[in-house]
Amino acid sequence: MVARDFKSGVEVVTFGCRLNAFESEVIRARAADAGLSDAVIVNTCAVTAEAERQARQAIRKIKRERPGVQLIVTGCAAQLDPARFAAMPEVDRVLGNAEKLDAAAYAATGPKVRVNDIMAVRDGAAHLVAGFAERVRAFVEIQNGCDHRCTFCIIPFARGPNRSVAPAHVVAQVSRLVAQGYAEVVLTGVDIGDWGRDLTPGSSLAALVRAILAGVPALPRLRLSSIDPAEVDDELVELFAREARLMPHVHLSLQAGDPLILKRMKRRHTPADAVRIADRLRAARPGIVFGADLIAGFPTETETMFEATRAHVDDVGLTHLHVFPYSPRQGTPAARMRQVPGPVRKARAEALRRHAAHRLDAYLRAQIGSVVEALVETPAEARTPHYAHVRLAEGRAPWSVGAIIRARATGLGQGALIAEPA
Repeated sequence: MVARDFKSGVEVVTFGCRLNAFESEVIRARAADAGLSDAVIVNTCAVTAEAERQARQAIRKIKRERPGVQLIVTGCAAQLDPARFAAMPEVDRVLGNAEKLDAAAYAATGPKVRVNDIMAVRDGAAHLVAGFAERVRAFVEIQNGCDHRCTFCIIPFARGPNRSVAPAHVVAQVSRLVAQGYAEVVLTGVDIGDWGRDLTPGSSLAALVRAILAGVPALPRLRLSSIDPAEVDDELVELFAREARLMPHVHLSLQAGDPLILKRMKRRHTPADAVRIADRLRAARPGIVFGADLIAGFPTETETMFEATRAHVDDVGLTHLHVFPYSPRQGTPAARMRQVPGPVRKARAEALRRHAAHRLDAYLRAQIGSVVEALVETPAEARTPHYAHVRLAEGRAPWSVGAIIRARATGLGQGALIAEPA
């Protein structure tokens, strides 16, 4: 994801995940508190080498188009390799992932590079935001960091250890956003399934969800971002069974469908575990849909192992897929393993995307003729509780942005349902 917004003389360019999208709103507020103006802040992602390349490309383009603007780089890529960004002639300042949320870091004076040891951060501070630029769906950070060490992932070294936001702060933030008219809130973080484990006394994601739904009865829709299948417990399954406001869409961090590859990734689940969890959720909430992250071409992956992952898509019953060709990240164990050739990685990723498109098409075709409730994102586009994309039928009056509407699905086009008012 790349998002840009310009307010009060500060533009924030966001790469990467929903947590970055949330933090970009915090960045905007902190920069305003510091009196920063005529500046562009690039909030980078480090999940793949391509994400870093895109950030550097954007930095160069911004400076060409606006040579006099102050350019500040922050985010995961900046945290991991501040010297590389500081060496770019276009860059005026580099801030780490902790520093970017501190108004003092945006003061007029200070060192060019402010990046401290993220592994020493223990604060799960809540950051209240007033809203989200050009969005109808609000994100709320419930935790940051990760205590696990998947062999392909560099993000724990960019984000630090697991740090949970206190439940009262989360409920207050959700309440504030609902009061401002947001109909859907997404709980986000690096590893949301670990929320509460570091608190005293310890707690769980399910307990937090219960607290939000009880504490903010006016909230129409609550959605979870990506969750590790190893962290879907009995309490969470029960909540999906009985809480209609918890959206029937679960995005699982699966990564692969071959048991040996999962072991080499140091994942905490097996293919059978993923199928079992999906089946339990499906029994608890009929009609629930699943998305997943999948990596194609992980080191040592054979054609047979890849085919196991492709078959796993059907075994779990996935509808929405995020597919990435494996990207070596310096400093991770997987980068030292026997690599799959780049063209093979890309070809396998494309094959998975085609398979995903067929799965999504089949799901959407099954919805034709039904009446769906959808959150309107633009005058002609909306999303259902199952996260299906809906487009307004040509010639119909536009929908009201931010409203939840009833629409009848009449057809299919470009990966979306075509619908008209019900």
